[in-house]
Amino acid sequence: QVQLAESGGGLVQAGGSLRLSCAASGRTSERHAMGWFRQAPGKEREFVAAISWSGGNLYYTESVRGRFTISRDNAKNTVYLQMHSMQPEDTAVYYCAAHNAATSDSWSAQAEWYDYWGQGLQVTVSS
Repeated sequence: QVQLAESGGGLVQAGGSLRLSCAASGRTSERHAMGWFRQAPGKEREFVAAISWSGGNLYYTESVRGRFTISRDNAKNTVYLQMHSMQPEDTAVYYCAAHNAATSDSWSAQAEWYDYWGQGLQVTVSS
């Protein structure tokens, strides 16, 4: 089992920045691809960004590309989501997710692919 704990959420003004962290514990010796998803009120959970175990493959949903950056520090078992130029439409509960990947370069934008999920944290962008 892997436990994921997100931190760094909160309230920010439009145009501001936040950095989310997701710390993994448990079976962290396995290769885990990581992803960030978000769910806004009244909407379905949507993919935000993903990073392979190696860190060599990154992928972003179109609405955040150029504003958000996903990264990881495997020595710390932590993945980050740096968010810049935030907009009110970025307001959502953000979740990190992990998948025990078969290869170090695997990633996915599909929620169903991920095995483990954090509890989520609120990010609110005020206009």
